[in-house]
Amino acid sequence: MKPLGAPAPLSRQEAMKQLLQGLLDDRDGYGQLLGLLDEQFDAAIRHQRERLGDIAAAIGTLVDTLESRRARRVALATILTGPEPTMEAAFALLRADARARALSDWTALEQMVGAAKAAGKRNGELLAEQFTIMQRVLHGDDQLYEPV
Repeated sequence: MKPLGAPAPLSRQEAMKQLLQGLLDDRDGYGQLLGLLDEQFDAAIRHQRERLGDIAAAIGTLVDTLESRRARRVALATILTGPEPTMEAAFALLRADARARALSDWTALEQMVGAAKAAGKRNGELLAEQFTIMQRVLHGDDQLYEPV
């Protein structure tokens, strides 16, 4: 007996539909994330502290959404393929044309994830370097100058 208020289990067809829509949503989301990371880099170079705060908040919200979608994708793939799911196994359930499109979308998403990681690393390194420089300026650095 199903508990009151519990959602009905998804059919395999509905699970696949949601999985494929989630891929498209994530491609859009990662496009937004890449844009925000570029804005963050620009704001860091220009030392726009308030703008950096706003962008960081937007990035945080978007990353939470993307992580939620990733967890949902794993759950949907588990419904479709069983324990230890892979996207390739889920896509194998599709007809050839839909499978090719899904694999293309998945490859594009993986590339965007890689680009976002690289941009995040770039931004983090820039911000850390700026912080280190400011610490040296504000608090001095014994190794900055050699006594004469």
